[in-house]
Amino acid sequence: MGMTLIDKIWNAHFVARRADGYDLIYIDRHVLHELHAPHAFARLDQTRRTVRRTDLTIAVQDHTVITRPSAERRSSAFADATRAGSQRNNIRLLDIGDRDQGIVHVVSPELGIAIPGATLACPDSHACTVGGLGVLAFGCGTSELEHVLASQVLAIKKPKQMRITLDGTLPPGVTAKDVILHLIGTVGVSGGRGYFVEYAGEVVRAMTVEARLTLCNMTIEFGARTGIIAPDRKTFDWCEGRPWAPKGEQWRAAVEWCRSLATDSDARFDREVHIDCSSLAPQLTWGTDPGQVAAVSGVVPDPELAEPERQQAIRRAIDYMGLKPGQPIAGLPVHRVFIGSCTNARLSDLQSAAEVVRGRRVADGVVAFVVPGSSAVKRQAEAAGLDRVFADAGFEWHESGCSMCAGTNGDLGKPGERCISTSNRNFENRQGPGVRTHLASPAMAAAAAIAGCIVDVREFAAGST
Repeated sequence: MGMTLIDKIWNAHFVARRADGYDLIYIDRHVLHELHAPHAFARLDQTRRTVRRTDLTIAVQDHTVITRPSAERRSSAFADATRAGSQRNNIRLLDIGDRDQGIVHVVSPELGIAIPGATLACPDSHACTVGGLGVLAFGCGTSELEHVLASQVLAIKKPKQMRITLDGTLPPGVTAKDVILHLIGTVGVSGGRGYFVEYAGEVVRAMTVEARLTLCNMTIEFGARTGIIAPDRKTFDWCEGRPWAPKGEQWRAAVEWCRSLATDSDARFDREVHIDCSSLAPQLTWGTDPGQVAAVSGVVPDPELAEPERQQAIRRAIDYMGLKPGQPIAGLPVHRVFIGSCTNARLSDLQSAAEVVRGRRVADGVVAFVVPGSSAVKRQAEAAGLDRVFADAGFEWHESGCSMCAGTNGDLGKPGERCISTSNRNFENRQGPGVRTHLASPAMAAAAAIAGCIVDVREFAAGST
């Protein structure tokens, strides 16, 4: 029987199997951020252990970083502890003010820390983002983080495997964000529980590398442990020459090896899912988890028509979001728009939003802001004049960081506000107490900011709104 992409990377990094059935998997690269690093550093100090491979480990400041341009970029207690721990352990830190600072899942691909065929560990559930490059990534907890820092291996039982094949061709105005939201709505927020996921199909092959990063980013939102896409020529071209990537003959050898990683034609998966994306429309969440999603032309569901086990959750979500069954999603008033996060804050995301707002103005009463995913993305966007496009339209232009996605840095909405967000989570109070969050693509978020309500960006671009 043939092997899958995941099998091949797993086997290449297999060290040993413990008596309890856990495999020890070697970790090629290790990235950490300030919410969890301090606890792991403290545990290392207590047990008098050190970081085994400082050259393969990098720390960033992102979750608690203040991004507002007029605010003093002071440090949080988490940032201070991460700075001190990084210094004690001789770890490279992308600190506040560093030209490479940014969200961990944005900077690790753009710096070449995450490279095809590698394993990567990060103490964050969205570590799966870099699966878009063909990286087998593991989100880990604090105790696992300590273990990787000290040993450079991760103890894990090999999960089952699922292949999700995305067929067809995406219609105009439909993006990777719409695809992943539709997928989560189709399989449910626990549909991937217990699985590693490989994405395949015509739609995936046609995606840009940055779109693939968006797709893989939200794999955790339907319960899967990680997601991955087989690396191809697009991947290699995108990664080549990045600062941490191999150079010269080492790079050529790495590419040659990565070409052999594609899933064999006779490989078997524990579950197969096929989705035809040819008629897909822009998607938004209407409720309080990423699976409560509908097309922009859809309506709020009637809980009475749902399966009995889902009715209570739907009622609660409708109540929290201030909606009514059967209410159209398009036309809902919007108070705040956030374009940012590790899901949708790369240059291509900002470009798509800028095309929508160019020459227009944010609607009265709407607070809208853009937070680049990294300092490098911010510089690139400014070199292209995107900051002026947003500022002229009435958007705030921020420094890089997690911002309103994490809600741990002062960027929060107000109770009762309806927010369109390009981030990955929309549970109750995620972006502030009582804030009602709808997840959407950058273009859909930008259109809502201009219209002052949820609107189909395809109609907006055509000039009918």
